[in-house]
This record gives sequence, C-alpha cells and structure tokens, in this order.
Amino acid sequence: MTASIKLQRSTTGITFEMLIWLWPITFAPHIVEEFIGDFSHYVANTMGGFVMPAPIFLANNAFFMLILVGLCTWATLRPSPRSAFWLTCWASGNTFWDFFCHLYYTAASGHYSPGLVTSVLLYYPIPLLISYVGIRQQRLSLRATLWAYAVGLLLLLFVIWGGVHHFAT
Repeated sequence: MTASIKLQRSTTGITFEMLIWLWPITFAPHIVEEFIGDFSHYVANTMGGFVMPAPIFLANNAFFMLILVGLCTWATLRPSPRSAFWLTCWASGNTFWDFFCHLYYTAASGHYSPGLVTSVLLYYPIPLLISYVGIRQQRLSLRATLWAYAVGLLLLLFVIWGGVHHFAT
C-alpha cells in the first residue's frame, strides 16, 4: 500500500469516497428491522443467547454507527489505502458478513431472522459494489480488499461471540 493516492473518477463521476456513505445509509434501516423484529428475543430463543434490553441494543448500534461514520469521514477526508482498508474491515463485518449470519440463522432455526430482508437487499450487494469501485479506482488492491474482508469476518465473529454469549455475564 502506498501513502499517496491518485483520485480517479469512474465514467459516471461516482467515486469510492462517495459510495462508502452507502454503508451507514444501509446500516440504519437494518437496525430498524432488527429492533422492530425484536432480534434480541430471536437470539435468546433460537441461539441460546441473552435478551439485550432495548436501550442497550440501541446504544450498542449507535456506537457501531459512530465508528462507521468516523471511518467513512476519515476515508473521505484523507483518502488512502490505510483509511480504505480499516473502513472496509469494519463495514464488511457489519454488513457483508452479517448478511450470511442472518441467512444462516434463518435456515438453521426455520424462522425469519429479524434483519434478513435488509441483509439480502442491502448488505450483500452494496459492499460488493463499493469494493469493486475501490479496487477499480485503486483505493485498495484486490489482495488488500480480501484481507479487509477476512478481518471484518473476525470482527463480526467476535461481536457474535461476545454479544450473544459472553458480554452479558
């Protein structure tokens, strides 16, 4: 990864720095779907986790959103492979990999996992689009993008491990 970055626009004029804001935009309706669908009780009833009180659920997701917006701001104001990498790590864990979790939860439990609809419609395609543009516009190499997604998966697994089974005790 080089320290300097050449800003390139696509033929449509849309840059990576513009598209990354889709990550927090998609995060918001997903949290609404999880909240309205009572994802916390779903976790308790299907995965043996604990019921997270609504204020804690909302505070937790507000904290995750603040991190995401902070990383988007950093990547927008200081475009670099480093800012793109850490944003992609965090965002892929919270979106792309979360899609697979909701899909798995639904298949394994035989019941709708609150968050599945927004995961299918937003969390799967949008990270792929952003990553594709990031690679095309040389914000990250394919290799760095794959590493960022791997780190994102580890971050999500840690959140699931801690949030479902360990942080409540």
